[in-house]
Amino acid sequence: MSLAIKSMTKKKKSSLLLIFAAAVLVVGGGVTAYWLLVRRQIFQPNIQVSTQLVPQNAFFTASISTDSKQWQQLLNYGTTESRQVLEKQLAQLQENLLTANGYNYQEDIKPWLGQDVTLAYFSPRELSPAVLSNDQSVFPSLIVLPIDKVTQAMELFKKAKSQSGKQWVERTYRGIQVYETNKSNSQKYSVAVLGRFLVVSENPKIIDQVIDTYKGAISVASKAGYQDAIAQIKTDQSFAQLYINLPAFLAAVATDSQEQPETTAAKPLKQDIVTTVTLAPKGISFEGISSLKPRSAVKVSNQNSGSFLPRRMPASTLAIISGGNIRQFWQYYTEQGALNSLIPISPDNFQAGLKTTLGLDWEKDLLSWMEGEFALALIPMSPEQLALQDNPYSAPLGAGIALMVKVSDRSRAQATLQQLDDLITNSYQLPVVETQVNGQPMVTWTATLGGVNATHGWLEGNVVFFTLGAPIASELVPQPQKTLLQAPLFQNTVPTKPNPNTGQFFLDVERTLNSSNLNLAQLSSQQEILAKAINTIGLTVATIDPNRTRFKLFVQLKKQFQPSKAAETKKGDNQQKP
Repeated sequence: MSLAIKSMTKKKKSSLLLIFAAAVLVVGGGVTAYWLLVRRQIFQPNIQVSTQLVPQNAFFTASISTDSKQWQQLLNYGTTESRQVLEKQLAQLQENLLTANGYNYQEDIKPWLGQDVTLAYFSPRELSPAVLSNDQSVFPSLIVLPIDKVTQAMELFKKAKSQSGKQWVERTYRGIQVYETNKSNSQKYSVAVLGRFLVVSENPKIIDQVIDTYKGAISVASKAGYQDAIAQIKTDQSFAQLYINLPAFLAAVATDSQEQPETTAAKPLKQDIVTTVTLAPKGISFEGISSLKPRSAVKVSNQNSGSFLPRRMPASTLAIISGGNIRQFWQYYTEQGALNSLIPISPDNFQAGLKTTLGLDWEKDLLSWMEGEFALALIPMSPEQLALQDNPYSAPLGAGIALMVKVSDRSRAQATLQQLDDLITNSYQLPVVETQVNGQPMVTWTATLGGVNATHGWLEGNVVFFTLGAPIASELVPQPQKTLLQAPLFQNTVPTKPNPNTGQFFLDVERTLNSSNLNLAQLSSQQEILAKAINTIGLTVATIDPNRTRFKLFVQLKKQFQPSKAAETKKGDNQQKP
């Protein structure tokens, strides 16, 4: 759960920063466009795809729609608190980058701006110390603005020409005029016009790289597999298209963690992600393709044999991750070197801890007979169990973890379980009891201090199960009458496609992160605001070939409805009545 929680909070934080950055991108162009439109009016007849101008070394790009209706829909998501945070950031950006320069978005920028704009982020190594001193989490390394209407854009010249106090320096790079301004010690821009695109950056070196790309160097759009991926996932109603160079992206994020970027970048993961973002009535949908480089050590299984084990989980399940092959999942998890710098327990530490506490080798003693489908879930205690306040087996945890695995060698599995029971009895002096739960035989361990409960047993079909934490075995045995797959919340969150699939993920944020019953780690105030804006998260993944997987991710968000004036009046009238 810690992995899912930490990953989710980082991703949500990054998403908000991108939203803030999207508002910034229209500003830099407004400040400088008049020079470029007057001095250079060489426009190509066909508007280029903006990602064709982004150098290949960008670790993240986002092409975001400028449709005001979609932005209004985006602003309707979340709670009052999350909306206030977003609106405050947008207001600050507008004040600093539009109003301070004498511009208004609706009057000066919107009339000539194209249908979408592109933001790009580069590694800190690509940036000069002066640029690094600024808040790069908000302002992107590069902004590409399409010029849809030249006539309206020219109006900026008249307005900007009348403004005083601006210093401009002109230079030429590979035949392209570049204009640089220094409004203050903390706000510098380099800009150029390439065809019908205005490119803006705080770093002159990045502008030079963009010009190199314009002249024929490899761009993000021309990287292997990019165009094919976009063709498969592109939709007419998408709000954004994202590209992530995962190793470089994680290395940049890891600069805030204990692991140094140099160590992270040296690890073997080589993976790109291309995804479209669509605004749905109840949340945000992501559909994408993840591509491993042909030389990557990780190879994805060709089989889309998703797990049937979620149908054994109760409808009350709080979170679950399932897949068709636990060994494949573990290999992928362990070899994603860069990702491990962002999670609380690395594969190496997990295996070392298991060896130290239980004397078991994860891969030899356990994983060797766990070759089938699996499901790992967080399940709350039943109301009946919670009501038993004097029950010594009732742990104050509120929920327990359940693991189900279809085994390939039952005799080896039974031998390992017996070895584990003997260790618990002899080394930890904990009671190991053979018991029955709802008529199903199983083995139970209980730590009297803290009330932590553990069980293991067998289900039909050579499926072994383990539980740890609160006593939740009665939620699994016998098979629940109302299963997770029948739960409306699961059905409305977890995408049904791609189908067949190789794995799924579900998290009920409202009943986990936003609940006080599970004794989870306290979130920071910013993380708490973000978490409270989310209801659920669902993910479905399928294999395309050994180097590519396709996924659909849905984040169901709370929605803020603004009452009409008539409703407000009626409400006020009702309040005046006795």
